[in-house]
Amino acid sequence: MNKHVQLAKQAVETYVKEKIIIDAPKDLPTEFYFRQAGVFVTLRKDKKLRGCVGTYLPAEKNLVQEIISNAVAACSEDCRFSPVAEDELSALNYEVSVLSPSKPMDLSEHDPHKQGIIVRSSDGRCGLLLPDLEGIDSVEQQIFIACQKAGIDPGRDDLRFYHFTTENHN
Repeated sequence: MNKHVQLAKQAVETYVKEKIIIDAPKDLPTEFYFRQAGVFVTLRKDKKLRGCVGTYLPAEKNLVQEIISNAVAACSEDCRFSPVAEDELSALNYEVSVLSPSKPMDLSEHDPHKQGIIVRSSDGRCGLLLPDLEGIDSVEQQIFIACQKAGIDPGRDDLRFYHFTTENHN
């Protein structure tokens, strides 16, 4: 099992069973302790989304803490779902997406299968959608859903668009 996924799984299982947040393990590759990046942790049960929480900018001091924090949030704070119960743990599948820094984008050069999108409005609202999601095959669909998530009217003329790539671990 991939180190990113092992860490997320350990964080979720410990939190669900004991209600504590794990300390950073000491035996991970050096990159985990020195790299900062936005991270999304996605939980699936029977191939259906069960929780997904993340950050597009680093909120923690390193990748280890970013994964732990977002894994715990994915199992306990995703408002679309009830918290994960202990009897669900064995059925969960994990994906950890490490995000590249976002860049302003040209809509004509965007590929929703390879790049995620961030939509920002002038009033500070922001919606994000990861790349290569099932059923999302166009830039327009990606923008619409990102806007919907943030409560942004996609017809506004003050929207700014950014894209990023992900390094996926599952």
